[in-house]
Amino acid sequence: MTDSNQNTPSQNEPTPTNQTQKPNHAHNADESLSIIKTVADMQAQFARLQKLSRTQPINDWTTRENQLDNLEVMLSDNQALLAKAISADFGYRSESETQFAELFPSFTGISHAKKNGKKWMKPQRVSISALYMPAHNEIQPQPLGVVGIMVPWNYPLFLAVGPMIDALVAGNRIMIKMSEAAPQFAQTFAETISRYFSPDMVSVVIGEVEIAEAFSKLPFDHLLYTGSTAVGKKVMAAAAPNLTPVTLELGGKSPVIVLEGANLENAVNRVMMGKTLNAGQTCIAPDYVLVQRQYHEEFTRLAKEWMEKHYPNISDNPDYSHIINGEQFKRVKGYLDDLEDDHVHQLTDADADHDSRLMPPVIVKEPAPDSELMQNEIFAPILPLMHYDTLDDAIDFINERPRPLALYVFGDNSSEIDQVRNNTVSGGLCINEVIMHVAQHDLPFGGVGHSGTGAYHGKAGFERLSHMKPVFIQSKLNGLNILLPPYGGVFKKAMALFLK
Repeated sequence: MTDSNQNTPSQNEPTPTNQTQKPNHAHNADESLSIIKTVADMQAQFARLQKLSRTQPINDWTTRENQLDNLEVMLSDNQALLAKAISADFGYRSESETQFAELFPSFTGISHAKKNGKKWMKPQRVSISALYMPAHNEIQPQPLGVVGIMVPWNYPLFLAVGPMIDALVAGNRIMIKMSEAAPQFAQTFAETISRYFSPDMVSVVIGEVEIAEAFSKLPFDHLLYTGSTAVGKKVMAAAAPNLTPVTLELGGKSPVIVLEGANLENAVNRVMMGKTLNAGQTCIAPDYVLVQRQYHEEFTRLAKEWMEKHYPNISDNPDYSHIINGEQFKRVKGYLDDLEDDHVHQLTDADADHDSRLMPPVIVKEPAPDSELMQNEIFAPILPLMHYDTLDDAIDFINERPRPLALYVFGDNSSEIDQVRNNTVSGGLCINEVIMHVAQHDLPFGGVGHSGTGAYHGKAGFERLSHMKPVFIQSKLNGLNILLPPYGGVFKKAMALFLK
């Protein structure tokens, strides 16, 4: 006899293991089900996963925990291999940055899910009106079924693994479409997944744009896309005919406000960290800085000193990453070529190099608000400095534009910080810091408006990728029969009382 809440694994699904045991990575299933390269195979594998999700829902913690164990061991065994593949796609990507920005949050995310997942999946008692007592209410989390994940190229490991963690802890099966802009990592990741996961749990799709378009049209139980706003609109439109719920993690221009009297050296230190990480190719990188004009020269001087300290000899610095491909390099270089020379301030002695795709950081002072640099997400180590006269002016400047994925404010004046907090809307907010909110597993991460819809990470991600089913449980003894017809005197007195 088995517990009705236990899921019996299929023949191809890994048998749950004790948490202390190393998961069994040998699978008898056809590897082609794990690595998919054609639309027909993708559609067939989706149908297979969808059927499994309906006939064998993963309702037990043991199976979910085992999948998280598999993911953890996979990352641990293949750290160097995965980092090398990412670097190959970028032309050069700092292995230290991959460890810090991709592997570290992946491992801590898995640990957080394993620590809390069993508690999250239990039915939760919630309050009930006294009118309906002694009945009670519960919310029962259930797996949605099959989750689709569309991964971008800028952080291809963490932005695959992060959603995977939430999908697995919620008991879902997964299909992942890797970015065609990072083909070497896509192939390496797909091959690695196939060695650690049954295709009944996780399948990876690789291919060009037409594959991605077909992927977004599959009737997933949830589809999570990370990338540009323009493509996000297409993904949402493709999902709409199936009524597929979507989480869109988009980009936008994340501003920084430096308040008057702020510690400028601290602001420069944190902003430059965020702007140079992955050569600025981060969706929540500081996009531009609003700072009063009298501080522009000092800000620039401090930024140059910061570069000399943290990235000396940048042309041959092993800690500094390059631009992903020639197309992106040309786009970014075009922004600079369209500007007057006196607006562009070099922070190093190096020049941009098309062959190696090295793009040294620069500051651009007062670009025109209608310039391409100020209209488009920069996604490169170019930092515009814009001036403001009053804090209201800075807030108005932000609010006149699409709502950003992140907003950063530096200063110690609590009333001014509250003014920014209360009068702006952004996906996330950091005070005296940049980027670090993405690594907080107890904070939801997501955008608003043009910067995205929906949020995930930690419990928020578990709930996002679960069906939070409401359950009303009636007591054997209850008084609701007095509300049945024929409606007599007792009913009328009850209604008079309830409606008073």
